[in-house]
Amino acid sequence: MKQLIITSIACLLMSATSYAQYDSKGDSISSRFRPGAMWFFTGWRPARIEKARKYDRLVFDITYNDWIGDKDLFEVHWASIGLNTNLLFDIPLTKGNTVSIGTGLSHSFHVTRHNGRIEVSDSLGTTTWSPKAPTDEFRKSVLGGHSFSIPLELRFHKESWRHFKFHVGGKIGLQTSMYQKYVMGHWLERQVMKSYKFPDQNFLVYSAHVRFGFRNWALFGSYNFNTLFSNPNSIQLNRVQMGLSISLF
Repeated sequence: MKQLIITSIACLLMSATSYAQYDSKGDSISSRFRPGAMWFFTGWRPARIEKARKYDRLVFDITYNDWIGDKDLFEVHWASIGLNTNLLFDIPLTKGNTVSIGTGLSHSFHVTRHNGRIEVSDSLGTTTWSPKAPTDEFRKSVLGGHSFSIPLELRFHKESWRHFKFHVGGKIGLQTSMYQKYVMGHWLERQVMKSYKFPDQNFLVYSAHVRFGFRNWALFGSYNFNTLFSNPNSIQLNRVQMGLSISLF
């Protein structure tokens, strides 16, 4: 019986030791550089012992897209979904990488579905919005587009791999394309009208964003400081994004 008790205690101690390797201060180096879903990837070469752990280098933001300004929040359709893909360098500022800088390249695809009509006037150089009239034939109207940006964010998180994190930063970039789409009819009679023409489209985009969460997961929020359209006589809309961030590497 005594031997069984000693063996059980030894097994428990071995289990505790193996579990401790996942802490940032564990003795084993085998898990020190394996964050996120790619926990078993260290690159082309084994990670150096003195190298700081890095996190959140490939981040996807799944977003609900909305506007604020001449339109109030939460007036658009719930299916206004977008995706931000962020490829980032994690630059540690402290030995345990509890504070770091993230920068790299970001692509944003955004779709805002609304119940209205966007009207473009080439002669006036304006882009306006009007509510759907009973005589309008379209079933769905969408404003979407793509943009590329350079993000810069300051990151705070605990030293353990099971860390709480808080990111605050901003982006500056270009709205490379923007389109409006009207869908009419149903199923086999479905017709789609698409246009890329906006006389006063703002090509420069700059925004602030924040993430806070746990390990691979975080809540995400973003606000664009500049409006979608530059003409003061156009509808004044600032893009707002809210959603969930998933860090894979």
